[in-house]
Amino acid sequence: MAHLSTPTILAVQDCILGVSNPQQWHSENLTLNNDHYASWMVLLGGARLITDVADEIGVGVHFNPFVSWDDKMFKYGVVRMHDLVQDILNWERFYLSGRLQKPVHVLLDNLDVANVNSVNLRAAVSAALLLLPSKFTEEELYAKICSLSYMGDLRMLFAEDRNKVKKIVQGQFELFRSMYKPFIEEYETKELLRRSLSGNTQPIISQDGGLSAARSLVSSLPPMIRSQMVMELGEKKVLCDSGRVIQEIVIGSKDEAAKCMQTILERKVMVSSARQAVSGLLAAGGITAMRYVGAKMSKAWKSWR
Repeated sequence: MAHLSTPTILAVQDCILGVSNPQQWHSENLTLNNDHYASWMVLLGGARLITDVADEIGVGVHFNPFVSWDDKMFKYGVVRMHDLVQDILNWERFYLSGRLQKPVHVLLDNLDVANVNSVNLRAAVSAALLLLPSKFTEEELYAKICSLSYMGDLRMLFAEDRNKVKKIVQGQFELFRSMYKPFIEEYETKELLRRSLSGNTQPIISQDGGLSAARSLVSSLPPMIRSQMVMELGEKKVLCDSGRVIQEIVIGSKDEAAKCMQTILERKVMVSSARQAVSGLLAAGGITAMRYVGAKMSKAWKSWR
C-alpha cells in the first residue's frame, strides 16, 4: 500500500484515517491504490462519487475492506476530520464515537485525538452508569460502555457474533481499565461511585442511584444528547449555588433519565448502522460485499450454535 499525505490514523478494530479533504485524499489514493476501490465507483465517478456515497448515503466514512498490505488483510476507513471531531464531542451520528469508546491505538496524530476523545470517554461512563444497577463489577461497566454503540444496531440480529461485546471486553480488559481508570477515580472523588474489594479479583462498584447523582451523570452527556432529552422530558430554570440561573432537564428518576437516553441512542445507532451498511455495500462492490457479509454472517451463525 503506497503512502499518502499524513492524516490522523487510529487503529480501532479497523483502521480509521481522519483527513481534512476526503475527496482530495481519495483522488490521490486512486492514483496510488486503485485496486482498493470498487471498480464501478472508479469508473462512474471516482473520488467525487466515493465521497458523495459516504456523505449522502452513509455517515461520512468510506471503508475499503480486504486490503492486503505487509502480508496482512485489513480494512481502513476515511473520514473528514471535522466529522470525526463532531461525532466525538456531540455523538452526532454515534458511529465513530462509539468505536473510540473501545481501546484505540493512535498510530499518527495531527489532532490530539486522545485529548479530544476524553470528553467522549467521560460521557460513555456517564451513559453506562445511568443504565447499570446500584452494584456491578468493573467488567460489567466496560461491557455496558462497549454495548452502547450496538444498541439498536440491526446487524446484531443476524450479522454479528452475539458474544461480540463479551469477547471485546475480556480480550482487552487491561486496555479498557487503563482507558477508564481516570474517569472512575474522578467519579469516586465526586462520590458518585464507591469501590469495595470482595473475594473476587475485581472490586464491586456501587453507585449513588439518587436524583442528584442522575442529574450529574446527565450533565456529562454530549450537548446533542441532552438537547434531545430536553425535547422528550422538558427543562426548567434552576438557581445554582453561585447565584447563576441555568436550564436543567426535568428528571423524575434515574430510571426515567436512563430510559430516555437509551431510546435516543438506539434511534441514532439504528439509523447510522443502516445508512453505513448500505453505503458499505455500495462502496465494496458486489463480490467484495458478498464476501464481507458472508464472513459476518458466518461468525454470527457460529455464535448461535
